[in-house]
Amino acid sequence: MTSGRRLEHFPVKWTPVNLRKCDKQRTRALSSSSNRVESALVVRGISRGRTQGTIELGPLRFACALGRSGRTARKREGDGATPLGRFRIVGVRYRPDRQRPRTGLPVQPIGIADGWCDAPADRNYNRAVRLPYPASHERLWRDDGLYDIVLVLDHNTRPRMRGAGSAIFMHIARAGLAPTEGCVALPIRQLERLIARLRPGACVVVT
Repeated sequence: MTSGRRLEHFPVKWTPVNLRKCDKQRTRALSSSSNRVESALVVRGISRGRTQGTIELGPLRFACALGRSGRTARKREGDGATPLGRFRIVGVRYRPDRQRPRTGLPVQPIGIADGWCDAPADRNYNRAVRLPYPASHERLWRDDGLYDIVLVLDHNTRPRMRGAGSAIFMHIARAGLAPTEGCVALPIRQLERLIARLRPGACVVVT
């Protein structure tokens, strides 16, 4: 999620079984010696109130932007915080007029009429919607390039809880790793390097 008009997200939720599967996949990936594929992106904040942190995937480690309010275990709509937890990567959205990202994750182009509902009282809260849409929403087709590549996470999806946060993505960062509205963001080249190593079942772990 970023400031300004908002974009759409995909619903998903973690269970203990999913967490065990993700850990097993990560162990198998780390043991592979060639053409290595990783399955757990680990995001660490510098401190609880800071708006920047690091993201690690196997041997890769990059600086990243976090929410303007730091990180939180009690995410609420509009609080500007990045939620703590483990989230499955549902898929990658990208602008089709840009280069298609190289990744083993499911990939879907963003259309001009694609959005993401962020109105807690709406029946499609924290879901992708088609524009025009009557309730508050983010527009996924952005002019600022932040959503040229977007990893959709399964935060607050099954079940969806009103007001527990929407459109929590991993996307391209603003200049200087400026804070987000709750998403994790990093420069496009580093984001491309990370997603090239990911396959279905990959997780983002925010600690």
